Amino acid sequence: MIGQLLYEEESVGVFLLVTVILGGGAAALAGRAIATTWRPWWQVIAYGFILGFAVRFIHFSVFGGTLVSAHYYLVDSAVCVAFGFLGFRAARASQMVVQYRWLNEPAGLLRWRRKPR
Repeated sequence: MIGQLLYEEESVGVFLLVTVILGGGAAALAGRAIATTWRPWWQVIAYGFILGFAVRFIHFSVFGGTLVSAHYYLVDSAVCVAFGFLGFRAARASQMVVQYRWLNEPAGLLRWRRKPR
């Protein structure tokens, strides 16, 4: 039941390979690039939806999936946006600690905090 909500192929491996590894990896790199160039966070959403179409096209062209499916497009795009935000946040946290080391200190992989006075 849950499998049918996430992917249309017979194998969960195809979903993991194309959507999570390829699409999520590309989205994480796109999120990192957006953060590195100091662009705003909302651009991750726009690029995530573009990558969602690319992932849907790979499902269609290589594995015979449905190209025009709003449901699976939204699933693919949601995975891309989530991984994009992870890449964005990790890069932004690194930027804030490295470039403003006199102000900030790391507070985990995705966070930073002000140094105490």
